[in-house]
Amino acid sequence: MGIKHVDGDNKTRLMLYALSTCIWCKRTKLFLQQHSIGYDYVDVDSLEGDEKEKTLEEIKRWNPRCSFPSLVVNGEKCVVGFDEDKIKEAIGL
Repeated sequence: MGIKHVDGDNKTRLMLYALSTCIWCKRTKLFLQQHSIGYDYVDVDSLEGDEKEKTLEEIKRWNPRCSFPSLVVNGEKCVVGFDEDKIKEAIGL
């Protein structure tokens, strides 16, 4: 999978499913970086073939509507869309 990592100071495991052209996905990445929060991410639109299909199936497990951004926190819950308050609550800021 085309997962990339951004270093940060937190111990929370975050997986961000995003689109490279989505402004809300970019704002989510910026928010996490501004708070020095490390995370993994994948720009789903940059994937192809089986890799893209498998990633979309993984996203649907967390977010059946498969909308972006989808932020999976500690493999336990998912914040859909860019909502600073929900992200802060989910990661304990």
